[in-house]
Amino acid sequence: MWQEQEQTCSAQWHSEHGSAPPKRVILVDDTLNADSAFRLASEGTGLLWRGDFQNAKQLLQAIARRLDKPAKKSARAKKSNSSSMKDVFNQHRQTQSQRARTLGMVLLNFNADHTLSLRRAPDVAQACHEAYGDVDAPYVISLRELLGVVGAHEWRKKGVKIAALDGRTIHPHYGVFAPLRAEYLQLVAQASLPASWQADAVAFDIGTGTGVLAAILIQRGVSHVIATDQSDRALACAKENLQRLGYADQVEIVAADLYPQGEADLIVCNPPWVPARPSSALEHAVFDPESKMLRGFLQGLSAHLKPSGEGWLILSDLAEHLELRSRDELTNMFQEHGLRVIEKLDAKPMHAKVADREDALHTARAAEVVSLWRLARA
Repeated sequence: MWQEQEQTCSAQWHSEHGSAPPKRVILVDDTLNADSAFRLASEGTGLLWRGDFQNAKQLLQAIARRLDKPAKKSARAKKSNSSSMKDVFNQHRQTQSQRARTLGMVLLNFNADHTLSLRRAPDVAQACHEAYGDVDAPYVISLRELLGVVGAHEWRKKGVKIAALDGRTIHPHYGVFAPLRAEYLQLVAQASLPASWQADAVAFDIGTGTGVLAAILIQRGVSHVIATDQSDRALACAKENLQRLGYADQVEIVAADLYPQGEADLIVCNPPWVPARPSSALEHAVFDPESKMLRGFLQGLSAHLKPSGEGWLILSDLAEHLELRSRDELTNMFQEHGLRVIEKLDAKPMHAKVADREDALHTARAAEVVSLWRLARA
């Protein structure tokens, strides 16, 4: 709610991150300088933009620079003085959350057809429709969220080239984790299939997301995959990708929390790697509170595996380096649920943050290893 031309105005608030609307909203335009914007945003005042769209982007960048300078100094100090990586991680998460709240104070007012009535505003209607669907009234979102929506739209258009699919592309939808880290995909592409594998064997892909692992299994010669997810966005995304790749007849898409009914010769799962609480719905692909999905996968694995079948767990050891979960905890979970390790295949991540010494979590990221654990009934 805000005041405009001596009237009280309002619009629906929308936040994919689950952020509450600012308690105070004021109208601002190109006359607002970066220092004033930073102060107001830091205080939690929503800045509803009425100026040039491109100037709003520049203002957001200026606020980000003011946030990042002290954050980097603080991160270096915490990293050098703290003996606990867990403390460093928690401080990093808190800093990131505060940064997101402040940057989320620059607001845009959309029409019900997903258009913006601002000078030099781009055509973002299709991108917003992909993220939000049909709406029946004007709404307000943060500029920061809009940039994420537009970025997701571009990824969806051009796709992500997957070396394990001979360079063919996977097109992630908004809110579905993009398969940007090639090392875990290569592990699935190269691991030996179970020794008892037959031509008519069935595989499960648990938490399929974009459908990329199901596609890799089909390319490897698996004749039938049942891919599950509990996210409607992920199910639609996987269906579209598998149709585009020509695999729709070989992959059955099922809405399920983890397992479908029945047993399989191979069950693959790539759960979120870090056992921490997500701060938004979009972070559920990265953060798994109390290792809930990991534990659920391991708990149900024996019951859904055929006697000579295998479960492939794709998991980073980043949580171990962040002191959030130990290796003993993980292997004890295997034993607790009647599982034994056949083989562990490892790969080193190659993403940019591995070499970023300014990153507060650099020590943990530099030591990270991604593994494919081949599991069988004990």
